[in-house]
Amino acid sequence: MGVIEVGKALSEAWVYSSNTSDDCHSDLKSIALFDMATQIPLAERMRPTRIADYVGQKHIIGEGAVLWNALQQKSIPSMIFWGPPGVGKTTLALLIAQELGRPFYSLSAIKSGVKEVREVLDKAELMRQFNEEQPVLFIDEIHRFSKSQQDSLLGAVEKGLVTLIGATTENPSFEVISALLSRCQVYVLQELSKDELIEIINHSLKHDSILKDQGIEIAEYDAMLQLSGGDARKLLNILELVSQASNFKKAVINNNFVATQVQQSSIRYDKAGEQHYDIISAFIKSIRGSDPNAAVYWLARMIEGGEDPKFIARRLLILASEDVGNANPNALLLANNCFQAVNVIGWPESRIILAQVVVYLASSPKSNASYEAINKAQSIVKQTGNLSVPIHLRNAPTKLMKELDYGTDYQYAHAYAGHFVDQEYLPNELAGTKIYDPGKNASEDKLRQGLKEKWKLKYGY
Repeated sequence: MGVIEVGKALSEAWVYSSNTSDDCHSDLKSIALFDMATQIPLAERMRPTRIADYVGQKHIIGEGAVLWNALQQKSIPSMIFWGPPGVGKTTLALLIAQELGRPFYSLSAIKSGVKEVREVLDKAELMRQFNEEQPVLFIDEIHRFSKSQQDSLLGAVEKGLVTLIGATTENPSFEVISALLSRCQVYVLQELSKDELIEIINHSLKHDSILKDQGIEIAEYDAMLQLSGGDARKLLNILELVSQASNFKKAVINNNFVATQVQQSSIRYDKAGEQHYDIISAFIKSIRGSDPNAAVYWLARMIEGGEDPKFIARRLLILASEDVGNANPNALLLANNCFQAVNVIGWPESRIILAQVVVYLASSPKSNASYEAINKAQSIVKQTGNLSVPIHLRNAPTKLMKELDYGTDYQYAHAYAGHFVDQEYLPNELAGTKIYDPGKNASEDKLRQGLKEKWKLKYGY
């Protein structure tokens, strides 16, 4: 039953009101509310219309932050928003344009190409001729634009014909051409906190035109937060789903009810949908867990869903270092060759190369020792600050530095037997600190033995 039919039914109900009960009217109202709710998704109905209502990203849009200051000055640069899905990239772009009173054009890199970009730029050129406000051009998933498509934006951005705002879930250093990246500011949008997500739920229940009068109470938030994965859009979709399942009546929503309803409404993998990051997570964890069967299954799910092969290959390249590491140094070489090959070949042949590397990585011995080492080293740096470089390790390019004994006591390792000499390379305050702990596997056991022979008991190898 559509909106028109519901409206007709309600009219007839009012005509026969003397012969119908209040319960009948209530049921018909519920039908109407339910049908209207399905026309515009809750996530869209609750999209903020003012910067003041925007939740999250206080580090860039909070009072006194960089974008907040730019908006006060009515001048913003072209920019790239980099962050996970559902943190408000599209909404923030729209609010910025609204705050500045500028026309707003939105394109999806999945559905648009050079032709659509050209049409927007032609409109912008016409606006300039009539001295109208410079438009904001928002491009969602800009990382999916090819080099030629990104090139088509360069002139317009450089001349200030449009203010470009691109949104990406991928590192723009790898996915946005350097010429365009150099003309844009990159802002990293952070995951929403638990408190911010709960704020979004409660705000929706209180202010949404459909939900505010339904008396729905949230007894437990954990299931909704967990299933949403921090994605605000997905969170509101779940809230809408469970609200509809409760028939918009006064209901107390708990974790069990949420889990049951979401499980029953599970959708298949879609590269632009909500399970995108769940599938890649299962894929990575299967390889890390040395299960080639599960890893190839999740790979097939992504292939059948039309995933970008470069996205998969990039994840394998990271995993080869993070999870296999020096337990099998060849893994990184093979993963890098896979990445290069996939960039040249594309679908459908890339599936064979990806499958080969996935099986190899899943079957390889595992070590995250290098990953743990850099984490520990960064933690030490944050705690100790900028410690002085020992005098004997310093560079001495000037006469004054040589007079100050920079580098004087440095011992050149290649001048000693075995290309090794026992000297301190860490700052004095960290002397003897063990950072790298080789993993327990055949390859790193050899590394451990070599380090033990060199450093004896210094690092406890």
